Amino acid sequence: MSEWLANDGEAILLRGLQSGDLGWVVQRNGEIYAEEFGWTLEYEALVARIVAAFVEDFAPELERAWIAELDGQRVGAIFCRRSDAQTAQLRLLVVDPLVRGQGLGNRLVSEVIDFARSAGYQRIVLWTNDVLVAARRIYERAGFELVDAAPHHSFGHDLIGQNWELRLT
Repeated sequence: MSEWLANDGEAILLRGLQSGDLGWVVQRNGEIYAEEFGWTLEYEALVARIVAAFVEDFAPELERAWIAELDGQRVGAIFCRRSDAQTAQLRLLVVDPLVRGQGLGNRLVSEVIDFARSAGYQRIVLWTNDVLVAARRIYERAGFELVDAAPHHSFGHDLIGQNWELRLT
């Protein structure tokens, strides 16, 4: 657990997973992406599968998840998952609209990078979509580079999926 001061000076607690967090991650991702992008329940189902796989195969020395809280309310989350012996995968960055612009997304990505380095990974990969402009800016600021992109139809929309990578060595 650690406390972090947002840009507005409010203390945000970063902590590990507790009971109820996984359901919140699925629910909040579903709500935000439906409200902001019109994504269907297909996206929420994908998040549920990602969260379930994280718990089922969890390796604590190689994987981690963080929940951000403000005044006892969950306001953000991010996961770091083992992809292979050299590669970590950043998953499910979500920042509640109520606290956006405070630097929380940057801080969560930084936590993943620091953890991945300490766990001995050589790189971090992530998959996102081009419409997620704010998230892509966070990844770019952290040093991630776009590896490739491809169109797909998912979540009720035509999208362009993107693979990003950050070399740690």
